Amino acid sequence: MKLDAKSIAEAALGLLDGVGLDGLTMRKVAAALDVQAPALYWHVKNKRELLDAMARTVFVSAVDGIEAPRRGQSWQDWLVDLASRLRQSMLRYRDGAKVLAGTYVSDEVMWRTVELTLRTLEDAGFAMCEARRVFPILLYYTVGFVIEEQAHSGVEYAEGNPYEADHIGAAVDSQRYPLTAGMVTEFFAADPDEEFDHGLRVILAGIGSLRSMDSCS
Repeated sequence: MKLDAKSIAEAALGLLDGVGLDGLTMRKVAAALDVQAPALYWHVKNKRELLDAMARTVFVSAVDGIEAPRRGQSWQDWLVDLASRLRQSMLRYRDGAKVLAGTYVSDEVMWRTVELTLRTLEDAGFAMCEARRVFPILLYYTVGFVIEEQAHSGVEYAEGNPYEADHIGAAVDSQRYPLTAGMVTEFFAADPDEEFDHGLRVILAGIGSLRSMDSCS
């Protein structure tokens, strides 16, 4: 295997299910590639650069093949598809969302995706000053949702998953906090696909309300 930033990132991502992001080290990545750790530093200088390379791989995989909206496809549906692609790419790996959070992704695919997003919104009638705000909003929502979603697996808890609906429902005093007890039980038992889509549609409804504004503050 050719040793470069991409192959190193892929090896690191392959280790996440076993060790998680906190347990990932350059030494473990080197062992997975059957090389000595110093060989990695020719391509990624430290763990920070390793995480950036991992995030780049996750993002590029998410948007591979994405094109402008098809004829008849609404801007909302196109953005839902974009965010859903990113979510599914992060979900392939334990701590996949934490990998992407706060990382620096500089790649031609990133810039092309942002350009497609801006053009899609411009064609839908948005002022560019509002269109420019949309991609970061969707990115932050999607990454944040998946961070929470992956935390709910409870994989890091030795005594069982505290996020299971029955467990968290029992943790809330339903006599004192009946509305809260109902909410948390329903929330943690809900289909995450439906919850993600609902939240995204709420955000897009708010974004859509800005389209009629003549100027941006």
